[in-house]
Amino acid sequence: MVPTGQVAEKQAYEEPRQDHELKSWRCLVFYLCFFGFMAQLRPGESFITPFLLERKFTKEQVTNEIIPMLPYSHLAVLVPVFLLTDYLRYKPVLVLQCLSFVCVWLLLLLGTSVVHMQLMEVFYSVTMAARIAYSSYIFSLVHPSRYQRMASYSRAAVLLGVFISSVLGQALVTVGHISTYTLNCVSLGFILFSLVLSLFLKRPKRSLFFNRSTLARGALPCELDQMHPGPDRPETRKLDRMLGTCRDSFLVRMLSELVENARQPQLRLWCLWWVFNSSGYYLITYYVHVLWRSTDSSLSYNGAVDAASTLVSAITSFSAGFLSIRWTLWSKLVIAGVIAIQASLVFCMFQIRDIWVCYVTFVLFRGAYQFLVPNATFQIASSLSKELCALVFGINTFLATALKTCITLVVSDKRGLGLQVRDQVSPHLSAMSLGEGSPSCGHGEGLLVCFTVRGQRLQVHCPWSMQSVAHIWSRN
Repeated sequence: MVPTGQVAEKQAYEEPRQDHELKSWRCLVFYLCFFGFMAQLRPGESFITPFLLERKFTKEQVTNEIIPMLPYSHLAVLVPVFLLTDYLRYKPVLVLQCLSFVCVWLLLLLGTSVVHMQLMEVFYSVTMAARIAYSSYIFSLVHPSRYQRMASYSRAAVLLGVFISSVLGQALVTVGHISTYTLNCVSLGFILFSLVLSLFLKRPKRSLFFNRSTLARGALPCELDQMHPGPDRPETRKLDRMLGTCRDSFLVRMLSELVENARQPQLRLWCLWWVFNSSGYYLITYYVHVLWRSTDSSLSYNGAVDAASTLVSAITSFSAGFLSIRWTLWSKLVIAGVIAIQASLVFCMFQIRDIWVCYVTFVLFRGAYQFLVPNATFQIASSLSKELCALVFGINTFLATALKTCITLVVSDKRGLGLQVRDQVSPHLSAMSLGEGSPSCGHGEGLLVCFTVRGQRLQVHCPWSMQSVAHIWSRN
């Protein structure tokens, strides 16, 4: 069938328009990835702890006064920054993140007291909370069909930036023999450049929650009744309209849907893993540089180890995408296996007083954690809508932050136990055996993991037994 003149004219009009949109999308992807790469170029970040110790701050001050301020302030700013990210449509929060990094390095270079360093940790917590702005920003600018490619490009840019930053920092210290002070000045220069780049980012017209499009948001029934009341419909009272608005609001519908989805066993399992494992992961990364310094103060390969761990994490995270198993059947076993590997690595890291063992075990520890992150993300996101998925990840992050804050307050802070790094972070694994489980776990037996921390025995029951493993194996 030969197209009519109008159809042919419409096709001729749409072709250059599509070419323009494709070119605009490519420019947007390149600029966003370039910004994500440059924002990670902070070669002095791996050497902040040696820099503090060189400036006559004691290990006790760093461990029990300065670092504990990070989880406290992170918990305080997490929710406000999350809400502002969506309300202000991402770009202002990205600018705020760059400004906070500038404040971090200015305080690091010019500060002279513990209070100055604690304020530095407060600004650094803002940068941590603002990381969600970059990951959410990409989804508000492109068509849903390009989400997967855009996410992969931006993630690759961030990982490449972290890797190059760590390698550059180690090369400047080892080969260039520059001081940590000069290295932090170089970091400040990169941060100022990324601040300039953030000013030219395109600001989206919509966001996920507060600035939704009219089509996605829809009109509430009470609003329709108010605009077009029926002839025989009495005018509703103001209180009834307010109650109807609250009942039909977007957030209330999401929370009710979240309660329904929380009954799924797989969703609960992966959310619990996310909360507990990520809190332990970040607590170890907070204090590991202090551990290395106390193990061997003559060697300083922090940048090389961070670069290696980033590379291994990228490889394990990428390989996890090709793991094809029945997750509904094997999730508990995979999680238990990875946690056992992590526990063994942490035990070796904190008990074998050899700096090279500490380096290698930390690289493997980060790789083991990043191996499960994409699987957890997929398992949580596969059964939820985009908006509900963002809410679940936000709740998981908040709970993990609250947990590590409580642990820091009790164990690390000088107002609590005030333990030193080797005592507080390293649980001494004493036994792993099969034991009888409690009835509340729903299983008659399970794995009983026993830890002793400074003489105190802690038992953790894992509702998984060798009999259940054999049963699943026989079914396959």
